[in-house]
Amino acid sequence: MKLSMMINYVGEFHDTARQVVELEKVGLDVVWVAEAYSYDSISQIGYLAGVTSRVQIGTGIVNVYSRTPALMAMTAAGCDYVSGGRFILGLGASGAQVVEGFHGVPYEQPMVRIREYIDVCREVWRREKPLEYSGRTVQVPLPKGQGIGLGKPLKLINKPVRPRIPIWWASLMGKSVEATAEVADGWMPIFVWPERMGSVWGTALAAGLAKRDPSLAPLEVSAGGMLLIDDSLGAEQQSQVLDFARPSTALYVGGMGARGKNFYNDICRAYGYEREATEIQDLYLDGRKDEAAAKVPGEWLLHSHLVGPRGWVKERIAAYREAGVTMLQVNPVGPDPVRQIEALRELVDG
Repeated sequence: MKLSMMINYVGEFHDTARQVVELEKVGLDVVWVAEAYSYDSISQIGYLAGVTSRVQIGTGIVNVYSRTPALMAMTAAGCDYVSGGRFILGLGASGAQVVEGFHGVPYEQPMVRIREYIDVCREVWRREKPLEYSGRTVQVPLPKGQGIGLGKPLKLINKPVRPRIPIWWASLMGKSVEATAEVADGWMPIFVWPERMGSVWGTALAAGLAKRDPSLAPLEVSAGGMLLIDDSLGAEQQSQVLDFARPSTALYVGGMGARGKNFYNDICRAYGYEREATEIQDLYLDGRKDEAAAKVPGEWLLHSHLVGPRGWVKERIAAYREAGVTMLQVNPVGPDPVRQIEALRELVDG
């Protein structure tokens, strides 16, 4: 089982980069660089590639609206080049607020668009022929009647380090998860309670895996949460640490999208918390964020994070394994994140 961490898009990047160097030494396998409407992730990935030697570096995630599909493929090939074949392309759809409000691009057909970006990226990296693609959201070159009519198919000049860079898809529900299981190399869900994964995503995963190309490796799955391994934590202290996850969970469940159009709220409902999902959303959209956070089920937090004594954390690792998770994505809390990753590595390998 691999270990990964997400770099936040706030904070002092150079300090974080120095920390990644130390985390690499104690067993971190993958570092993800987030990109919302902050600094771009690609420039930071280039820097991290220069100061590390083993850890894989991925986008966690870049959206498929702010870059053309060819630029996405070029960028991934460039990151793979400067890192010596250590890059992972994490893709997602983001949301209409960011895509239309910040990038000024219509938020249309997100699932189809991601599938077509995956197709284009893989075709560009193979370099078997000049790029030509006619899809529902991607047409390369531009069709007749668009532009000035001088576009022609082109092939990437450079030979990529790898003709098949791993692509991970941050999908959430239904047909998107099914498509992820069918075509992606890895899947990045959120708020995973491993024992209840099947109730949320089981049907979609099974349908996608049934159509998966045998030439693809088995689907990798990333999941996890806050990390604090501490044998001195009693139930009350454990609960206090888990409370740190309440505001962000309430933000997603309550504030990410309108009523009836919030996938994170749907996940909460699928876990069996329909009343709480409604209460969290109503309170959050009314501006009562603290009250919304207080309504996040403590049982959900307990089982979707790795916080507690070594024995408890070891049990949670086993639950993730049993659910098919191949990579723990964690956010160490406390004064010594390097020691926390080292301790987790020992438990995973022990």
